[in-house]
Amino acid sequence: MHPAHYAVTGVASGIGAALAAQLLARGCRVTGFDLRPPADAAFPCLALDLGDLAAIEPAVAQAGGSFDGLCNNAGLSPKAGHEAAILRINFFAQRAMTRALLPQLAPGASIVNMASRAGARWRDNIEQVKRLAALDPRDVEAFVREERIDAVRAYNLSKEALIAWTLAESEAMTARGLRINAVCPGAVATGLLADFAAAFGETMARNVARAGRPGQPEEVAAVAAFLLEPHSSWLRGAEISPDGGMSAFATSDALGLATLRL
Repeated sequence: MHPAHYAVTGVASGIGAALAAQLLARGCRVTGFDLRPPADAAFPCLALDLGDLAAIEPAVAQAGGSFDGLCNNAGLSPKAGHEAAILRINFFAQRAMTRALLPQLAPGASIVNMASRAGARWRDNIEQVKRLAALDPRDVEAFVREERIDAVRAYNLSKEALIAWTLAESEAMTARGLRINAVCPGAVATGLLADFAAAFGETMARNVARAGRPGQPEEVAAVAAFLLEPHSSWLRGAEISPDGGMSAFATSDALGLATLRL
């Protein structure tokens, strides 16, 4: 029996690097994709700029072979001036990567989209999500101008769209014999944490304080690894939030659930 083979984007650092390490430790094969592949990777890693959507299909073709799963992990943090790139990479590139790899996904394969707790309000913003999803990616800059989208909104919208797309694809993927799920972490202690602290300010600081600490990349990677592997086969179209309780705290506040406590 051949070891399971997984594709992971954004594999050079953070959650992606932790996920690759965990999969390798379980005896799986990993093929990585990253803008700057690590020189010392213990697995094949192809150079891929997800901001260049035309480069995705050639990179996947270069990888070749059959895959048992894909983790769309790569993404940009909310930095001012990068609004169009955030939407292009965090949403359109994830769809393009999935589309390109579909012919190489084995029966029963799993797709994991690394979304974010920042996308939790996708239902409230569904009309804007639909407008984004209907765009030709070449029109993203105009969309940003017309809808007056700043970096924080671009990030939140990209993750809202990724969650909504995951749910939208679930039945079609099931019909193909595949699965698709979204992981929605809260603040994670990676090299990008300072960007999120600058963008979300006191809101993030308060959430981290209530949770006791930010998450660790290995904790989020463990959830993604579980979703990739066959023993999670009955999870389809799920939004799973490894966020130290941040979503639960916010929901309790919003609904006044404190009266239900012991």
